[in-house]
Amino acid sequence: MQREPHLNNAALFARREAAIARGVGHSHQIFIDRGENAEIWDVEGRRYIDFAGGIAVLNTGHRHPAITQAVKDQLDRFTHTCFQVLAYESYVELAERLNAKAPGNFAKKTLFLTTGAEAVENAVKIARAHTGRPGVIAFTGGYHGRTLMTMGLTGKVVPYKAGFGPFPAEVFHARFPNELHGTSLQDSMDSLEAIFKNDIEPGRVAAIIIEPVQGEGGFNIAPPALLQHLRAVCDQHGIVLIADEVQTGAGRTGKWFAIEHSGVAPDLITMAKSMAGGFPISAVVGRADIMDAPNPGGLGGTYAGNPLACAAALAVLDVFEQENLLQRAEDVGQRLTASLQALAQQHRCIAQVRSLGAMVAMELCQDGNPHQPDAALAKALCAEAARRGLILLSCGTYGNVIRILVPLTASDALLDEGLAIIAASLQAALAA
Repeated sequence: MQREPHLNNAALFARREAAIARGVGHSHQIFIDRGENAEIWDVEGRRYIDFAGGIAVLNTGHRHPAITQAVKDQLDRFTHTCFQVLAYESYVELAERLNAKAPGNFAKKTLFLTTGAEAVENAVKIARAHTGRPGVIAFTGGYHGRTLMTMGLTGKVVPYKAGFGPFPAEVFHARFPNELHGTSLQDSMDSLEAIFKNDIEPGRVAAIIIEPVQGEGGFNIAPPALLQHLRAVCDQHGIVLIADEVQTGAGRTGKWFAIEHSGVAPDLITMAKSMAGGFPISAVVGRADIMDAPNPGGLGGTYAGNPLACAAALAVLDVFEQENLLQRAEDVGQRLTASLQALAQQHRCIAQVRSLGAMVAMELCQDGNPHQPDAALAKALCAEAARRGLILLSCGTYGNVIRILVPLTASDALLDEGLAIIAASLQAALAA
């Protein structure tokens, strides 16, 4: 393919620096030209394997043919009405299908929005409308978005909260269990009780929100026992339990919702990211009586449940069924985990490999000490991998966790090629 000579990464990044706000960060100074399944090509024609998946957005890969066709078909009909003005069937059908998928033996309803932060924000609104209470409890290390409410819920200061306060009142943080770093399940449960004793009584708490697997926080997995305890606490005190599945949802962990692994049915679930294969849409799914608490007009949004995104999301559901992608998530996760665990046997700098389905991460440390996080090594590993043709992302409270969010549609050969690059890049980064 003939390319314009000025279309190179360095020149485009210089233009980006001059035109785009500094607060919009970049993991890689690479400009994509096209993508296909789990591969991308930049504007200079170089190929990369994509282990980032648009930060958990591309479980079905770049430009899946069925999703692309569904959107093309919708483009030929209409692109926007605002659902609150003129309704369309795809919004209703998508809600029906998500209601059927959500755990819990009770009637459910769904609301569509545009971003994950909007979904979380509206879940809190719904919980407050239902309970008439103000308080919300989240967890340390959690990430819930960049709006003022969701920043208040987020348990990481830099870069998400620094300089943006004050945040909404009546938000409290319990400790998320992390055995590797000395926080036990009991510590976590005790911290919740401490909030009830020291900060806010249970009768003033509207909701407890938790990620079944922390995304930006480092792929820390909530023990089923914790989720079961939260369900019991919420039942006891009339608190709404919210599962934030923005990153874990849409089949990433081998079940459509990650909380299904625990057997717990939350009251509300938020989701976004991979539910439409790259098109912007988010959802709040939950108990019908709770979802119906706000008055008409209290929920919605101009672009919420956009017709193109609804068409894409319906196609994603079809693709998961037709290609058995929930099982594929388990298979991908096992392949990635086995390879990284073998790598951990060779390098003391890998403190832990953890996974739930295809949500896989490895945590890096100094001198084999998990209490000395090595963010510099994580950064160097991502940079070296990119030089070798693999897109990786880091995350975690200390920036020392490598997370893998490769499309579930990637072939085994492509997975192995990417894993080989990780091994070689780690060796090179350690030797530098």
